[in-house]
Amino acid sequence: MISQNTIAQVFETSRVEEVIGDFVQLKKSGSNYKGLSPFSDERTPSFMVSPVKQIWKDFSSGKGGNAVTFLMEHEHFTYPEAIRYLAKKYNIEIEETEQTNEQKEAADARESLYLVNTFANNYFQDILHKTDKGKAIGKSYFVERGFSEETISKFQLGYSLDEWSAFTDRAVKEGYKLEFLEQTGLTIVKETKTFDRFKGRIMFPIHSMSGRILGFGGRILTNDKKAAKYLNSPESLVYNKSKVLYGLYFAKQDIAKEDNCFLVEGYTDVIQMYQTGVKNVVSSSGTALTSDQIRLINRLTKNITVLFDGDAAGLRASLRGIDLILEQGMNVRVCTFPDGEDPDSFAKSNSLTELKDYLSSNAQDFIQFKASLLANEAANDPIKKAETVRDIVNSISKIPDQIKREIYVRTCSQIMEVSEEVLFSTLAQIHKKEVSEASKKRSAPSPFQVVKNETATIKKVDRQFELEKKIIEILLIYGNANETFEDLILKESDVTGDLDLEPVSHESKVFEKIYLDLHEDEMEFTNVNFKSLYTSLINTLNQSSEFEVRQYINSLEQEEAQLVTSILMEEERYSLHDWERNHIIPKEKSQSIAQLVNQTILSLRCFLIDKKVAAFKEETLNTEADTRAIIEDIQDYVGLKMLLSKKLGRVVG
Repeated sequence: MISQNTIAQVFETSRVEEVIGDFVQLKKSGSNYKGLSPFSDERTPSFMVSPVKQIWKDFSSGKGGNAVTFLMEHEHFTYPEAIRYLAKKYNIEIEETEQTNEQKEAADARESLYLVNTFANNYFQDILHKTDKGKAIGKSYFVERGFSEETISKFQLGYSLDEWSAFTDRAVKEGYKLEFLEQTGLTIVKETKTFDRFKGRIMFPIHSMSGRILGFGGRILTNDKKAAKYLNSPESLVYNKSKVLYGLYFAKQDIAKEDNCFLVEGYTDVIQMYQTGVKNVVSSSGTALTSDQIRLINRLTKNITVLFDGDAAGLRASLRGIDLILEQGMNVRVCTFPDGEDPDSFAKSNSLTELKDYLSSNAQDFIQFKASLLANEAANDPIKKAETVRDIVNSISKIPDQIKREIYVRTCSQIMEVSEEVLFSTLAQIHKKEVSEASKKRSAPSPFQVVKNETATIKKVDRQFELEKKIIEILLIYGNANETFEDLILKESDVTGDLDLEPVSHESKVFEKIYLDLHEDEMEFTNVNFKSLYTSLINTLNQSSEFEVRQYINSLEQEEAQLVTSILMEEERYSLHDWERNHIIPKEKSQSIAQLVNQTILSLRCFLIDKKVAAFKEETLNTEADTRAIIEDIQDYVGLKMLLSKKLGRVVG
């Protein structure tokens, strides 16, 4: 168990914008930050972070909370793991009791796989650094590749002994279950026998964006033609290769800082470039690039530079990946290395300055690269040239931005010596075909079927829900503020003798004003969640003169914390639309807190009176008894409603 002292220190020290900034590219937006949702596929930012309130809200998925909640949602951490992650990030010493074997067994399947992978990662590193075979075989290979001791340690490189079950035997001896060793793919089980999957291989651990070990890549060091040169962990509960990029854990901050990501093919390409000094580099680990992998980069930057070696066959196959990048609305550049060179060898044999200069001067826009590559293949063959042009236009059609599409069409026209009119016509044909295919997928009514023309139902606004939510919001933001309130009381005029409203001012804390007004009218919240929060807030504000929203949220259960976050961040949604840039300046509520409180409470009272009157009217229709008493009650309530409406008019005005 982690001590409460450590948890309090973690909450006090951590900054939500710094934690989320490690996973999502955030841009300043007034007093907040905004970015693309890490939980959904989008091109327009709907993700908001508030440094002042230390909370975040994702308007596309509805999720929200504090730094711990983000790690639990995004990285699927348990609560203790999120605390440990933050403690490590902010160099906070953790006070906790060591896990027993029983606690290890009690962990759920996903956490058990993480534990197994972490153990394996430490084991392979120990073998590399502390055993004679590890040093002689594994470490010597890394040294020959030019990797420094610091680089080997940073990327946590290791070695698996060339023995059938050395790792498995050690893991079982340490108390790790065979079923979890098999699920991670580290151990192969055949009937009664067990084998190490990565026997005799150097090991590359694959990290999540937060640094957790998801799986491994292993490279064989012998010339065994029957064995695969590289072997990856199989898919598991924690490892989905189509959603992981090798090196992203180490590169994420540099990608955001440089506003560009270099994409290479292999593990050693990433490591060698990182060691040379180009740190904003990741790899798809030898698999075909996927949309999920591109979205990971898209959270950090809009710019990708794809690095290829001189292998023509590999280049051709990789063009499909470029189309996927374009579909995500990202900017793509391509850089090829000289014949016989790849990112690994080139970075190893050149200085940082030379490497950066080469990448800068040789990176081409994708359209220029693709045109030159395919044009060389087409040579003087008109048919092949026509196919090449169509291929390029097909790539341009993937770009969602219309202005970019037009610019690329003009570039293609110049390079391929084809008129813009023809290219735009081809682009239109491709679009028409896509629309046609999409429409066929939709279900159409069968012949002679009468289709009812249904009018769209308009969702009614639940006024009581909104007013109760507004009261919770006021308590959260202004609950402890001292305000001068103006109450309107009935008083007989000295001149005319008529009853009139006269203002009387008094000073009070906002939460006391709300509590007394609601208690006076015996008003209760109808929404169960709001009722619970209202009671909790009144008690907290009454007991402490130093109320902080951040601490209050941290004290709540996850569901309540998420509800509070949603309430607090609701109005931040509109700042995503850059109103100020369009000369629309919304009024600050803090300019008239007392007015806001009075208006909200009076509106709720008027609404409840309307409900009461409606109920009385319904009763008169469904009763055979004398309705005079009911009518009198209705008249009393209508009179009260008129008085409250008059008060409300004075407040609003």
